[in-house]
Order: sequence, then structure tokens, then C-alpha cells
Amino acid sequence: MQCVEISGSQLEVRHIPGPAHLSPLIFLHEGLGSVAMWQGRDKDWPLSVCQASGRAGWVYSRRGYGQSAPVPDVRGANRLGADYMHLEAWQVLPQLLQSLSVDKPILIGHSDGGSIALLHAARFEVTGVVVMAPHLFVEDISLRSIEAAKHAFETGDLRNRLSRFHADVDCAFWQWNDVWLSQAFRSFDIQQECMDISAPLLAMQGVDDMYGSLRHIEELHTLSRVRREVLKACGHSPHRDQHDLSLQLVVDFLKQLP
Repeated sequence: MQCVEISGSQLEVRHIPGPAHLSPLIFLHEGLGSVAMWQGRDKDWPLSVCQASGRAGWVYSRRGYGQSAPVPDVRGANRLGADYMHLEAWQVLPQLLQSLSVDKPILIGHSDGGSIALLHAARFEVTGVVVMAPHLFVEDISLRSIEAAKHAFETGDLRNRLSRFHADVDCAFWQWNDVWLSQAFRSFDIQQECMDISAPLLAMQGVDDMYGSLRHIEELHTLSRVRREVLKACGHSPHRDQHDLSLQLVVDFLKQLP
């Protein structure tokens, strides 16, 4: 594990070695994710994808998540704005890729990370994009689940479970929860930006996703063809709920890239 300084903040970064002549994979985590949360009890998703596809990979924790630098006063002066995913995609990620000397990567994003991947691909050249349960807009089903997560964090065991993955668990949780439940975020919609994506794209979502309907991949339109995969017996996390199937879909998609 290593750290990279971006705009004065240390970000946790994990490198998975692979051949230099192939575009590397960049893994973008969910709203409460981190480098460590990509790895289950017996499944290491980034490592599995890199080994199966024969590519190198980079995994990082956004500021305030995992072992990356926390955000001071995250519920006050430094509360995230409704454009936080745009800023991550258009400012932070380009700086990180430059620091890592990565050119034309393949982005693999889950949930918020999927939205960030789409936004980045709309403005910057990438070799391909894989998104799992991305958010294109805000739905009532999403807000209900996020309200439930808030209740579980305050009164249940969610805080304790997340504390294993984040150095500052309160920062990680509230920077995500506060912005999603804010009035300003209700107008979040990136469908127009997605129309500028020209790279090949694979979009996956589970039929039992509690954080969004299938509209998010059904209404995902780009300049290139979008391959859509709806996974049965699967919730918000295809790489966890349907690990083997998701892995095969991603590997098959990567084989078709230039």
C-alpha cells in the first residue's frame, strides 16, 4: 500500500502489478467504500479482475475514506456540495492518473464510483468503462435506503462494521450521507454528460438493488454502444452478490477492447 498526495491531501493507493503495454484498470469505490472494502472475506475483487484479464490495476480511497486523509469539519465548513462527484471525476481523478503516469485507463466503478467513472469518461480519453449500479439521477428508492443507513449508523451496528475499513468512520459516513439527503442534491442528474462518452461501456445492475431502479442502466446513453447486463439474485453490489458472474462479464468485455 502507498500514499499519493493530491491537492495537499494524502490518498491511499494500492497497486496490482501487470503488463505495461495494456491499459491498466482503475477501481472507483462506492459511497461508503475504500481500498479495503473491495476485498471480501475470501474474494479480492480487484485482484480477481486483474489476474483474470492479465492487466495491472490501481485502487484508491477517496479523501475521507479508508486510510486517506480525513476531511476536517466535514459536517460544517467542508461539507460536500452536490457537485462532489463532478469534482472527483474532473479534478481529483485526472491529477491522480497523472501522478501515477496512467494514460487512457479502463475505469471500473461501483455506485458513486460508477457515476464518477461516467463523468470522467465524458471529458477525458479512456479505453473503456465498467459501471456497477451507477447513479445517473436521484430516486425515492435511493433516499429511503440512505435514510435507513443513517438510522442504522446512529442506532445500530453499521458504525462499528464500517470502522474496520475507515480510519475516520464518522467522516466517511457523514460526508456521503449528508450530501445525499440534502435538498441541493435532489437535482443531481448526469444523463446529459453521459451522452458525450465515446468509449466502450459495460453497465451492470442487480434486480434487487435497494439503492436504485434499473432505469439507471436502461436510460444510460452514450456516443458508443452500451452493453447492459441485469443480474438476478443480486442487490446493489454485483461484485459481491454475483462475484463469479460479474467477473466473467467484465473479463469478456475487456477482451473486446482494443
